[in-house]
Amino acid sequence: MAATIKTPQEQEKMRVAGKLAADVLDMITPYVKAGVSTEELDQICHDYIVDVQNAVPAPLDYKGFPKSICTSVNQVVCHGIPGPKKLKKGDIINIDVTVIKDGYHGDTSKMFAIGKAPIASQKVMRVSWEAMWAGIDIVKPGTRLGDIGEVIQRHTESNHCSVVRDFCGHGIGANFHEDPQVLHYGRRGTGMKLEAGMCFTIEPMVNSGRPETKVLPDNWTAVTRDRSMSGQWEHTLLVTPTGYEVLTFRSDEVPPSFVRNFNQ
Repeated sequence: MAATIKTPQEQEKMRVAGKLAADVLDMITPYVKAGVSTEELDQICHDYIVDVQNAVPAPLDYKGFPKSICTSVNQVVCHGIPGPKKLKKGDIINIDVTVIKDGYHGDTSKMFAIGKAPIASQKVMRVSWEAMWAGIDIVKPGTRLGDIGEVIQRHTESNHCSVVRDFCGHGIGANFHEDPQVLHYGRRGTGMKLEAGMCFTIEPMVNSGRPETKVLPDNWTAVTRDRSMSGQWEHTLLVTPTGYEVLTFRSDEVPPSFVRNFNQ
């Protein structure tokens, strides 16, 4: 496993792609409400990426994926395919956006609650968000991938939730998915050491029940085996000489209070 180190020119392209992906989530937020279908959300995002951003929606036709975004509702862990089913009050949904601009990828996702979600759904949204930031906050040269996995797993399990093992974060750049794989569980002091210039995602999938998943017959949609609720947030990161830069940071974001190393 070898991670690519991005040149300053490539880093700037990653910043542009990351900002565009974040902007899509900002744009779609007012549309995410009861009565809208996930395929309507997909069409709005597609048109914005193509017509306004003059960019490319990376998921469309990626290994046969049929839509431009992923929409994962309630017990769907990841890779939900947008369709005609309408959102209703109490649902939670992850919208996952990846934009290609000038050959480079920006990848990010965000959870939304439709009205007031049940307590278990609210909890898994909060814990997955905190777990992502717990992992982000220790990113710097010399940190090991196992350190990131350990802190995410510890935070998740201390809140009586579970970390999905079947999917992980990934390196990103000119390729949608590249080395390294970024596991959201692990042991401190193990795995690849981070270096300045690396780009990758941190995107823990957190279940309110057990961690096991299964993929539906469409060969994409992953759901919790026990039908428990699932939450996920995702950012694309650049390792800097002194820490990290969140390339997909959104205008409405405030990191949790325990984050100490954020400097955006």
